[in-house]
Formats: sequence, structure tokens, C-alpha cells
Amino acid sequence: TNCLTTAWRLFKNLSEEQQRYEKQLILEHPALAKLCQQLLREARRMTRGDLVFSLHALVHLGVPQNTLLLQTLLRVCQEKLNQLDNRCISVLATTLAGMDKDKNVSALQAGLQLLVEQRISSIRDIFILQNLMKCLGKDAPVFLKKKLEMAVLREIDGLTFPNALRMFLALAAMNYCSLPILNACSKKIQENVQDVPFRQLILILEVCYILQYRNVKLFSALADYVNSTAYLWDKRQIILFLSACETLGFQPKKLLDTFTEKVTEDPEFLNLKNLLTVLRVYSRLNYVPRVQKHLFFENLHSCLNKCLPQISNTELLKAVYSLGILGCLPHHALDVLLQKDSKDELLPSDDLQEQNAVMLRCVKTCMELDGPSFTKPAFVLTENSSSLVSLNLRKAQEALIELLGGENMFLQNVRLPYKYHIDFEIRMDSDRKKVLPIAATDDHPDSHVQRLAFLFAPMSAFCLGTTHPQGKLAMKKRHLNKLGYHVILIQNKKFQEMTNEDAVEFLKGKIYSEDAFSFPEATVQDNN
Repeated sequence: TNCLTTAWRLFKNLSEEQQRYEKQLILEHPALAKLCQQLLREARRMTRGDLVFSLHALVHLGVPQNTLLLQTLLRVCQEKLNQLDNRCISVLATTLAGMDKDKNVSALQAGLQLLVEQRISSIRDIFILQNLMKCLGKDAPVFLKKKLEMAVLREIDGLTFPNALRMFLALAAMNYCSLPILNACSKKIQENVQDVPFRQLILILEVCYILQYRNVKLFSALADYVNSTAYLWDKRQIILFLSACETLGFQPKKLLDTFTEKVTEDPEFLNLKNLLTVLRVYSRLNYVPRVQKHLFFENLHSCLNKCLPQISNTELLKAVYSLGILGCLPHHALDVLLQKDSKDELLPSDDLQEQNAVMLRCVKTCMELDGPSFTKPAFVLTENSSSLVSLNLRKAQEALIELLGGENMFLQNVRLPYKYHIDFEIRMDSDRKKVLPIAATDDHPDSHVQRLAFLFAPMSAFCLGTTHPQGKLAMKKRHLNKLGYHVILIQNKKFQEMTNEDAVEFLKGKIYSEDAFSFPEATVQDNN
């Protein structure tokens, strides 16, 4: 056991490349075969500590799981399971977490689960609890996950920074979102953010996505740290971090500013894969640089043009779609895309067909509405699709009836050209002093009427922790502006939390406020 564990300790401190080379030497060494034979003979006479540490070392040194030796050690562990102390249980749990499922592994995990249920109250070590959480995983029953959570919370005051990082991974392994534990871990990570390795930064964000844990303070601390040390990181590392932020819907504004400068200074590093990621991040987070905007997009267009010979049809469509969302269609790439569309090459007969069709329709809408020749129409054909509104808009409907005096003062479920839809439409006189009945304005050209479009959007349509709309919603707002609407975006979840009186006052402020008729660049990314 000492020989094997010493080999493992030396082995784990090597680089990945050295590990591959050394693993081969270890497995081919004649002394290992003799050692394994001796271990096989002595397995049932070994102490509990020697048993679990030998199994742990052999698994991590790469001895195949289907060998007689490992299967024998697994069976002996089952026989001696009740004799294991908490430390041995922890080592065994760590070992099993890294093994593939088979008959003996599954049986041992089931036995370990029963043992943990009995002993959970006596386990006071967070490190051991973490190992158990990883081993038992997402298949553990909910009541046991709750018991493990309570056991961790009992010891949470002693949480160290390394344990905070490991606890994130343990919770992800169980697929269990414990807000008290995650909040405590987040606080510890924020206090020690300068000590977090880059790979762990990405893992933290990935775990937050898996557990649907949204902590703006944590994300901001990580992003600010990466931004302040951006000179240390490779550009590809920053792209990885930005991609993880985009998945969470979080916009790290300062880091995006910094990265924009790097792209402007040296666009050559953007290969096809990196370019597609950058386009996806910037378009979904609806981020348009305030400084050197035109140069930045020129560089992106130039990189895309260089990639055209090697790019697939779907990748080309995604790239043009992303730039269309940002209001910056690339002319040459767009021409290539339209040529492929004319040959019906963009809609494959597989799962991508519907998705590609939606993106292509969006690109064509951007071509028309964002084009320099487009002018606001005198009339916009609308269709009131239904008098019924969904349950999540009932409160808004009632508030508008109370505020305006009746359903004849607004339209609901309005369908527009280009397959756009708005929740409610209100029409006002040209001086914006009063709301007009819908019937009285149907025959008037839009120059005499101000149209307000209310969009009640879910929180997921905005960048996390802000009222900044994400790409698709921002594009819709931009296009509705082009069609002559003054668009009012409302986060529906927050609106639903208001009292009825507050909801009426809120809508009153939106309708009669000067802000309702302004076009702040912060919310409307119109880049033409």
C-alpha cells in the first residue's frame, strides 16, 4: 500500500504530458505485476485503511477497472464496508466517483449510501462530506441530499477557500442547488478571487449554470478580476470566460471593453471557432462598443471574409445572423449567404432545418428594416389576433383598463408584419397628451398618431441583474422603432410582484413619461 500510494503522490504532481508517459512506464513495469499479484492474495487480510488506499491508488494510476484485482478489491470493500471509519469512507467515495458504473461499483455505492444515512450526524469534516456528495451524485434520494446539506451547514463557519471551490463541484455532482451553501462559498471565493486558477473560474461559472444559481456579485467579482489581469491571460482564455458569461446571460461590460481593444489591435488571432464564439457572445449580450465601434466591426467582417472558403453553411448563417442582431450585416458574407439560399443549401433536412429557417428569416428582416433605403411606413398593417390574453398578462390588461377607462383604448396580442408580435398597443395624439380610442385612429396616418408598444418580457430576455435587453429583444425593439413604434420594455416578473395600485401607477408613468418617447443608446442598439 505504501508503495502504491507513494507512486500515486509522485504521479499526480506531474504535468499532463508527463503523466501520459509515466503511466505507460508504470503499467508496463514488471514490479507492478508482482505487487498486484501479492495484493490479490492478501486482499482479504488487509486493514481497512490499506484496502481503500490501495484501491484508490490503483484506480488513479490507470489500472483497468475490469481486471480481476480491482473487481476483487471492490468486493472486499463491500464485505468490510461496516468496518470503515469516516476517513476510509471518504477515500472510498472519492475512488468510486472516478469509476465507471458496473455491478460491483453500483453495489458498493448503494451500500455506501445506506452507511452514510446511518452516520451522517457523526461526520463533522466538510472535506469528507464533499467526497460523499460527489460519490453519491445526482441519483441520491432527495432526503439524503437534504441531510448532507444540513451536515455541511453545521460546519459552514469553518469553510476554507479551497473547500469553497470543491463544494461548488460537489453540489454540481449532486445536481443540488443549496442557496445557503452556495452563498457562503461565493462569499469565500469573492474574498480570495485572486487565488482562483483560471480553469476554476470557468468551472465556477459552469456550475452556476448547471445549478441555475445566479449571483451577480460573484460574477462581477470574477469578471473584474479577469479584466484587471487581462494582460496575463491568452486571448483564447478570455474568449472562454466570455462564453461562460454569455451562457449565464451576464454582461461583463468592462471585460468586453478590454477584449474589444485586443481585437481591434490584433484581429489576426481570430480563427473561425473563436470568431463564431465572439459573434455569439456580443450578439446575445447585445454589446456594441462605444469606442472604435466601426473599426471593431470592420475587423470582424474582414475575419469572416477570410473564413468563407472553409466555413460550413450553418456556421455562415449563424455568423451573419449574429451580426444582423447587432445591426451590422456583413455585405460580402451576406451575398454569399443569399447565393446559397437561392440554391436551397441553407435548410438541411435534419433537426437544424427549423432553427436555420428562423435565423434566415431574421437575416432577411434585418436586410429590409436596417437597410439605408428603408423609410417609416405611413400605415402599419396590424392584426388583433385574439381578445384573450395569457394568464401572465392578465394583470397588465386589468391595469390598462383601470387606467385608460376601457378595452377600446388599447389593442392586445397585436400581430405585425415580419412576424413580430406586441402584447399591447396604445395610441396617443401627436402632442402625447392623451390616449386615443383605437377606433378613432384607424383611419389616421401615423404622422398624426403616436403608437406605443408594450412588451412584457421574461427576466431571461435581459442581461442578468440589469434592464439591458439581450440581443433578440433589442433587435425587436430596434425594428419596432423603425416601424414607427415607441417601445416600452417591462420585466414581467417584477411587474407581477407589484400591487394592483402600484401596477397602475407604473404604467401611467410609462405612458406619459418623456422617457417613453426617447431612444437611449443604452437600451436600443441601433448601429446604422
